Amino acid sequence: MIQVQTLLKVSDNSGGKIVRCLKILKKGHQPRYGKIGEVIVVSVQQIRSKNKQTSKVKKGDVLYAVITKTSSPLKRRTGLSLQFSHNAVVLLNKQLKPLATRVLGVVPRELRNNKFAKIISLSSGTI
Repeated sequence: MIQVQTLLKVSDNSGGKIVRCLKILKKGHQPRYGKIGEVIVVSVQQIRSKNKQTSKVKKGDVLYAVITKTSSPLKRRTGLSLQFSHNAVVLLNKQLKPLATRVLGVVPRELRNNKFAKIISLSSGTI
């Protein structure tokens, strides 16, 4: 579960490395936690040093992101429980389309239910 001020890794090739959660965009009165598949507002804290010239993001940029991995367990209806070793996001533009051309690592199948099929097609696989 992600809350405000949480540091997250970026799992795509958009140029960002670490981002900080600023707001969780969810229905309801001031949501406290964000789960896999939810959209959040993030600020870029650190960029990858190798591609500063070709990076699509800069330090301090405020962007949308979708949560793809959390270190808290994700329980499915089948009884299966998934848990990742770190928290990660994929950066999005204002139209909620991915900025990157590749998503690193596997992503959970729950993203398909939340209309993020493009992220699943860019990733190396699903769990």
